[in-house]
Amino acid sequence: MPPNWLTPEEWTAVALSLKVSFWAVVASLPLGVFTAYALARWRFPGRQILNGLVHLPLILPPVVTGYLLLLSFGRQGWAGGLLDALGLGVAFRWTGAALAAAIMAFPLMVRAIRLSFEAVDPRLEEAAATLGASRLWVFLTVTLPLVAPGVIAGAVLAFAKAMGEFGATITFVSSIPGETQTLPSAIYAFLQVPGAEGSAARLVIVSVVVALSALFASEWLAQRAARRVSGA
Repeated sequence: MPPNWLTPEEWTAVALSLKVSFWAVVASLPLGVFTAYALARWRFPGRQILNGLVHLPLILPPVVTGYLLLLSFGRQGWAGGLLDALGLGVAFRWTGAALAAAIMAFPLMVRAIRLSFEAVDPRLEEAAATLGASRLWVFLTVTLPLVAPGVIAGAVLAFAKAMGEFGATITFVSSIPGETQTLPSAIYAFLQVPGAEGSAARLVIVSVVVALSALFASEWLAQRAARRVSGA
């Protein structure tokens, strides 16, 4: 896409979406890997409750998730007041948009990574452990390399979901141009302005290209992970 294909306002929305999605994935990936590993390998009381909580954002209307975030992380919320006191408030800021996007994308990330963990034969890890390697060393040198394509696939899916997040984001941080107006909220805003359909259409094309690229990349990585684990 040529640089002058989008207006500066449209580029701002695209750039902010990329920024929000990137940090949403980076911040949630370590927790996503840990959660996926716990659900795939551990048996503990409350496991099904944890699994339900992880997938809850997929079931709830996004507006409900955004409202719960506003109650918790808004300036009057139990966490928002503390963060504001520390100068780390997230309500009506791009960091809040990243938080909302991370929560909405988290289930897709965890599911993809969990499937990769479940595809790895535990006997490979047991063999490494019998040679005297610690659990952490086995995880870093045996398990993680085997599930790396799945981790990348989960991150790509989460990035695409974060790029397309609308309901929770606009409820929690509104749609402030240059601060919290991401790609979906910019499309919605342009559709409310007579004569701005062209801007909305261009941003829709950008969204479709990003989504399709992420899906193709995720599928390719998932197939590679399957071949790698099976030894093909």
